[in-house]
Amino acid sequence: MSRRIALLGSTGSIGESTLQVIRHHPERLRIEALAALGSKLDRLEQQVREFRPRLVAVRDPLRATELQDRLGKETKVVSGEGGLLQAARLDSVDLVVAAVVGAAGLPATYAALEAGKDVALANKESLVVAGRLLKEVARATGAQLLPIDSEHVALHQSLRSGHSTEVHRLMLTASGGPFRTRDITTWSEIGPEEALRHPTWKMGAKISIDSATLMNKGLELIEAHHLFEVPPDRIEVVIHPQSIVHSLVEYRDGSWLAQMSVNDMIFPIQYALSYPDRWENEFERLEPHQLGRLEFEPVDSQRFPSVDLARETLAMGDSAPAVLNAANEVAVHAFLEGQIPFPAIVSAAERVLGSHDPGPINSLDDALQYDAWGRQRARELLKL
Repeated sequence: MSRRIALLGSTGSIGESTLQVIRHHPERLRIEALAALGSKLDRLEQQVREFRPRLVAVRDPLRATELQDRLGKETKVVSGEGGLLQAARLDSVDLVVAAVVGAAGLPATYAALEAGKDVALANKESLVVAGRLLKEVARATGAQLLPIDSEHVALHQSLRSGHSTEVHRLMLTASGGPFRTRDITTWSEIGPEEALRHPTWKMGAKISIDSATLMNKGLELIEAHHLFEVPPDRIEVVIHPQSIVHSLVEYRDGSWLAQMSVNDMIFPIQYALSYPDRWENEFERLEPHQLGRLEFEPVDSQRFPSVDLARETLAMGDSAPAVLNAANEVAVHAFLEGQIPFPAIVSAAERVLGSHDPGPINSLDDALQYDAWGRQRARELLKL
């Protein structure tokens, strides 16, 4: 029997890679629902005509109406936040791929887990904003929460080799982004075009900027804490410019296990879609004799303060990571729009956290309220 999938964020980079995996395994994977913002309507129409889902959700109501007119009555198109939730809860779906960018993906992730659907999570922000809450919902319904981020998929694979009590620490790898060696005194001159040129991965704009500030590793540290229930002081980040080793686990006997593959998201996506099995494929293979040198170096906290900042939020309380993420999203958008300089992205998040009084997150509404507060406070401080 094929696994029936709702793909949320189908026209983004993760969505496109997910569809590439599904094309590779048509007898095992079927698209039941597609969801997208609607900004790439032509591409979404092509996806619908190729995969023939039962339901299509378009967040923009005007774009949803246009798509319905294009497709006719054969395909049901729904819109708005409710449409996204409908796709996440669709009865015929057993696995939801959550690839909507940013905190906007949280309600649908929550809805899927609440409905007992397994979730393959590419949206790290959902766990950053409401990690404890999502894990509690998954435990209550028996839903499985699987990572799609390459680093967390690497940890997930390496952790299958030992018992959780045997783990000493987790090590997330980071490429270091485009400014790993750039003179820090010139960072105020960095523009969006430069920051979007990631040296090893092809990604969307937001994650590319997060990679340039290393905020993505801070968010991934928080995500790893929730996914694997490891204390934050036993999760570390190391710079690995080649992006071949995707993460490492050190066991208590001093043994290390590392996961390696070509730096292409099709590999972690297939792992999540096929788990607990491993499926064959014809994707490009990693040839060890072609690797050359693999380099590792510590994170320079002066250059990249975002990792320590993220770690500190976990000690502050439930709401602090949500506020960090919200402030970062606002600052990244402002940088991309040319409203603030590059160094102001992380400093804005730090200033917002400095004015925040942390509290618990016991419901989805709590999470969304703290997210809204963080966004508003960031706009105030940045005078946007």
